[in-house]
Amino acid sequence: MAHEQHEQHDKHEQQETHRHEGHARDGQASEGHHGHAHGDGHGHGTEIDWAAMAPHLEAQAELFMPLYEKALSWLGKEVTEPGLIVDAGSGPGVVSCLFAEVFPGARVMAVDGSGPLLERARARAGRLGHGDRFGTLVGELPGALDELEYPADLIWAGRSLHHLGDQRAALAAFAERLAPGGTLAVMEGGLPSRFLPRDLGFGRPGLEARLDALETEWFAQMRADLPGVVEEAEDWAALLSAAGLKHARSRSFLLDLPAPASDRARAYIADYFGRLRDNFGDTLDPGDRAVLDRLLDPKDPASVHRRQDVFVLAAHSVHTAVKPV
Repeated sequence: MAHEQHEQHDKHEQQETHRHEGHARDGQASEGHHGHAHGDGHGHGTEIDWAAMAPHLEAQAELFMPLYEKALSWLGKEVTEPGLIVDAGSGPGVVSCLFAEVFPGARVMAVDGSGPLLERARARAGRLGHGDRFGTLVGELPGALDELEYPADLIWAGRSLHHLGDQRAALAAFAERLAPGGTLAVMEGGLPSRFLPRDLGFGRPGLEARLDALETEWFAQMRADLPGVVEEAEDWAALLSAAGLKHARSRSFLLDLPAPASDRARAYIADYFGRLRDNFGDTLDPGDRAVLDRLLDPKDPASVHRRQDVFVLAAHSVHTAVKPV
């Protein structure tokens, strides 16, 4: 059945790719930087061009791989021998492929609203030798999961749920697609990432905290602009229980890449700060914009490219619950 499902979904994706432009998560944003979300390259508007974000999303997920490895190791103790794992809001498939590696007996289905991102996911799975048990399904969440031919043993929503207007209804729909005894795992929340000391030696101390405030405002507006938005308290245990699931648990996972940062980390950090500088534009305090200009100038000894106190510190939270047997 798995082989038949693989063929059907790949065919379905080819038919649907040109009909879906957006998708329902911030890139495995799974894979986002902020305690709420991002690193998305957002600005004054709340529309996100996910296909254009692909290189950034992949770089982010690869940099955060140690965090995801810890989270999936923990899930491996919660979920034994899953037959079907669904990555709901998979983006370019970095974490989807990690699931295939961590659970070698499972079939992995990457689901996303962006056909171009799923093309990258399929290519990655092929390069890593997972292609024979890796499928893709294009469509908007949560409705896309209706195309699954059989229930999932594990559904992973990595920082995708907050891009759905009615999160409570989405969790209920996810729960319906679980097999009895199956697990729903939602990665949402955590702590804002940090890359720099509070006092840089120039400019006003606390730059990243002020950028967090701008991101929080953007996130609230993004949520308000979603179709069918319903305000919810972010009590994930209560929301999972309301979806009919049991044994709700939460755990946070740390990414700690100490200074001096690697070249790969520096490139990601420069890209991140560059997006904030360009996209927030005039919203930025002029002094903070001048600080960002220095941080992004490769010739400046104080830039993220050259300074020795650049690091990566982040925490993401995972919330799980189980469908009753």
